[in-house]
Amino acid sequence: MSDLPRKAVTRTAKLAALPLGFAGRATWGLGKRIVGESAEIVGRELQQRTAEQLFKVLGELKGGAMKFGQALSVFESALPEEIAGPYRAALTKLQEAAPPMPTRTVHTVLRERLGEGWQELFLEFEDKPAAAASIGQVHRGVWHDGREVAVKVQYPGAGEALLSDLNQLSRFARLLGPLIPGMDVKPLISELRDRVSEELDYGLEARAQQAHAEEFEGDPDVLVPAVVHQCEQVLITEWIDGIPLSEIIADGTPEQRDRAGQLLARFLFSGPARTGLLHADPHPGNFRLLPGGPAGEDDWRLGVLDFGTVDRLPGGLPDPIGESLRMTLDGEAESVYELLCTEGFVKESIDLDPDAVLDYLLPIIEPAQVEAFTFTRTWMRSQAARIADPRSPAYQLGKQLNLPPAYLLIHRVTLSTIGVLCQLGSTVRLREELEEWLPGFEPGEPDETDDEIGEAPAVEA
Repeated sequence: MSDLPRKAVTRTAKLAALPLGFAGRATWGLGKRIVGESAEIVGRELQQRTAEQLFKVLGELKGGAMKFGQALSVFESALPEEIAGPYRAALTKLQEAAPPMPTRTVHTVLRERLGEGWQELFLEFEDKPAAAASIGQVHRGVWHDGREVAVKVQYPGAGEALLSDLNQLSRFARLLGPLIPGMDVKPLISELRDRVSEELDYGLEARAQQAHAEEFEGDPDVLVPAVVHQCEQVLITEWIDGIPLSEIIADGTPEQRDRAGQLLARFLFSGPARTGLLHADPHPGNFRLLPGGPAGEDDWRLGVLDFGTVDRLPGGLPDPIGESLRMTLDGEAESVYELLCTEGFVKESIDLDPDAVLDYLLPIIEPAQVEAFTFTRTWMRSQAARIADPRSPAYQLGKQLNLPPAYLLIHRVTLSTIGVLCQLGSTVRLREELEEWLPGFEPGEPDETDDEIGEAPAVEA
């Protein structure tokens, strides 16, 4: 009997307790209101207590619970500081760790998939996992040819656990919505659920990773470890050392933060153009800073891991992304509106004011309006508040816009990457990357009114 199914009852009970906990806290909040505390203070306390319980439970589980927690964690920078602060450590932990699988279970999987003499394939194999994720954990080893390798072993029953968790989370998605201002978690859960089969298929992951490894071989900025061996439930790749991005977020120098942010943006936009694939899991646990960039040992490269979720874009990112960005920067309201209608962002039954649509888009693309932009939590929170406040014009307009299915994953990956950039507090030359890699984006000088470096107020690390 596999490890995860054996614990299915416990997992279900923990997830089922979440909405009960939410209801209990709502009753507590009503009591506080009755005795005279302000709605704003009570609301913040409720949100904080709910988030603390949610991330505590998600952090204790693997499967879909952890996958959902990781996806949420990149949006932590959108939360008000007084709410985000107390559980930021728990979010970071989700990005790097999970409860390990018993050694006997690991050995059983390796014996079943690699053969009875699986130990002979390795000169060394460490039983203690080096990292754990939502559906598998990674062990460090030395392959029989002397290469240091990362051995990813899938949890038995991972597929069932993934689907069970996500199905259960979707039942109370409405209650989770207020945790991240401006974000609808129901489509996020649906998307994660729709991609379960891809996430579990190590063959697909191996092909996506190897395509990136070959394309970026010798690249001065990005390193993707090559695939060494793959079979069902086991994926072996070359090992890379480096500083996890979560550590850079917590303790990195300004130089490390800026370099990591620049390379993260470069990889996001160059990957589809160079490989026809979009790395679609951009949480900090999947990236490392490695010494030895173009300027020598004191410079840095970006190491990229985990290609279990990718968007297949044979022609690269769609042309309308670059075209609409360029036209928005140029203030071409009518042209932007026509393109959005053509691509299905505006439904045929809806008639919107082109100038209002342009006003809605401009703050979102603020980082591309200047030569370099400093991403901060303050800026992220201001954007989230702008589109989350039901009283704001941006909220009303946003509810009328539509996100076509073909753009769903691209949209989430872009927002997630921006969330990580804000956690890093990086100053990034984003326009430079857009001009280099986006189709339909013609190079142009920033407006004369633009500053050389734009930044949100109250810059934070």
